[in-house]
Amino acid sequence: MSVRPYRDISRRVSRKIRVGSVFVGGDAPISVQTMTNTLTTDVAATVAQIRRAEEAGADIVRVSCPDEESTAALKDIIKQVSVPIVADIHFHYKRAIEAAEAGAACLRINPGNIGSADRVRDVVKAAKDHGCSMRIGVNAGSLEKHLLEKYGEPCPEAMVESALDHARILEDNDFTEFKISVKASDAFLAVAAYMGLAEACDYPLHLGITEAGGLRGGTVKSAIGIGNMLWAGIGDTLRVSLSAVPEEEVKVGFEILKSLNLRHRGVRVVSCPSCARQGFDVIKTVEILENRLSHIRTPITLSIIGCVVNGPGEARETDIGLTGGGNLAKDGANKVYIAGLPDHTINNDKMVDHLVGLVEQKAAEIEAAEAARKAQAEAESKEIVGAAE
Repeated sequence: MSVRPYRDISRRVSRKIRVGSVFVGGDAPISVQTMTNTLTTDVAATVAQIRRAEEAGADIVRVSCPDEESTAALKDIIKQVSVPIVADIHFHYKRAIEAAEAGAACLRINPGNIGSADRVRDVVKAAKDHGCSMRIGVNAGSLEKHLLEKYGEPCPEAMVESALDHARILEDNDFTEFKISVKASDAFLAVAAYMGLAEACDYPLHLGITEAGGLRGGTVKSAIGIGNMLWAGIGDTLRVSLSAVPEEEVKVGFEILKSLNLRHRGVRVVSCPSCARQGFDVIKTVEILENRLSHIRTPITLSIIGCVVNGPGEARETDIGLTGGGNLAKDGANKVYIAGLPDHTINNDKMVDHLVGLVEQKAAEIEAAEAARKAQAEAESKEIVGAAE
């Protein structure tokens, strides 16, 4: 029993597969994905976009391969990046084989849509030969005709049936290194489909609300849909689909995971909406801090509260805190908290630089402690091996 059981999420038990250097499913952390929107044949632009996504925290990046020129470019792209690349394939089985040969870590494909059984076998053989996993990607907007005729419309049952039909094709070819998605732009439909699929199989699930919309609307819809499933313990990897640059998808994905305490990366800011009691401009301060601290990858919590009503209480729960207002407001000074305890004051004009420095210092301390812990563990492991020999 944990100290705060109301925060506990019991993850669904799933198989574990590998996407390049990243494990998906089982006890692996929930990974965050995005997809490039550059022309794949423009190698320089695609590589630059992948690197920006990786800097934002992307664990896996998908690249569309609609033609032979794209799969030819994929080989050059993969050589220049370190994050695992998923090749997005639709209908053309030769593109899947070419992508596997080019070094793709995973193929996004629906085996039932690429033709004859011989073609499926060829794709599976290429995946096995080159160490590729696959993702079966079912979408409510492109369900098979016979399922639409059977069910009358896209529905959870049709999506689950489609996914299991595709899975069976791979299983019949002795291939089980795959994950499944059942995406829809309707969050209700997507959640219900994933819930049904989670009960029907133990394959890892790739979460997403497809075509969610622009940055604001798509973020809200994705947070509701993906967050609902994660809270229920469902999901092993995710992509937030936004009409925005890939880096924003990655940022939103991590914010969803951080909000559910499922994964931590970078600075988590706890801030108030501000009111007339604020001792400084909270909204502007938070905006600046989020930009200035975007390079921090070490998990740190920072509270920025404009007055003393909730400030001290929130600061008790964060690594670093700032509270304005109260008796200090007339002097333009604000209280800084370290490890939950009041520590010193800082004036408004020096506040942002000071907080950035404190966060960077804290991150460096955590990283140094972690490095020392790993070095100690390695030394002890070598001692054990040496004693055994």
